[in-house]
Amino acid sequence: MQSILKTTAMMLVAVTLFSFTYGPAPVKFKVDEKASTIGWVGKKVTGQHTGNVQIASGELTVEKKAIKGGSFEIDMTSMTVTDITDPNGNARLLGHLKNDDFFGVEKFPKANFAITSVTAVKGDEYTVKGNLTIKGITNPVEFPATIKNDGKKLTATAKIVVDRTKYDIKYRSTNFFENLGDKAISDNFELDVTLVAAAQ
Repeated sequence: MQSILKTTAMMLVAVTLFSFTYGPAPVKFKVDEKASTIGWVGKKVTGQHTGNVQIASGELTVEKKAIKGGSFEIDMTSMTVTDITDPNGNARLLGHLKNDDFFGVEKFPKANFAITSVTAVKGDEYTVKGNLTIKGITNPVEFPATIKNDGKKLTATAKIVVDRTKYDIKYRSTNFFENLGDKAISDNFELDVTLVAAAQ
């Protein structure tokens, strides 16, 4: 009897160790660049401007349907302006956004976001923390996100508020220039992100 109990105990220990050592492997999810979107909103005293920018590439690490890490690159050269219909005015603003006053796209054609943690809040709601790199400058950001994952397809939506001055974008910021009046531009801009990824 003791021999049977000893053998059973050893088998239970072995199964336990096996389950910890050989648990479900993390799954890589590749970001679908065409299905994913990023819209931007920049505000000023007299109104606001809107546009889009494309995701260049990205990958997420998922374990038991929970995001454990990942990153994606943003193609800054793909930036567009959507609120100005006049071709000359549109090109003028877009050119200014791409020059050194703002994003310096020629020197810094890619921005990057790398996830450091994803914490469940309730249901499909999560808090995402990560490092955002723009113009070669990296700062931590935190934002709420809605994440849905059926095991094969993952969709995440979020609104990210970014302080542009932390990335050396100080043009017409009231924190750095005086007497701007109605020419002042908000330090914060918004990114409306929809990220779509598929299991590999």
